Amino acid sequence: MEYRWRYQDAHGRDVAGPDVTFADQTEAEEWFSAGWSDLLDAGVEQVTLLRSESEVYGPMSLHPAG
Repeated sequence: MEYRWRYQDAHGRDVAGPDVTFADQTEAEEWFSAGWSDLLDAGVEQVTLLRSESEVYGPMSLHPAG
């Protein structure tokens, strides 16, 4: 099984983002933690973590709660 991120705008529409896959959930989350602000700057508003095509969790906003 491989993990990847689905990138979406604020309305839940898919948008382009880095096409990278990960061997496990920890690797995917570490990659996201290091680069989430770059995704936000590129127009990504929320992400969902996928394992193959199944949702692990999300959508998760890239904006701070507040």
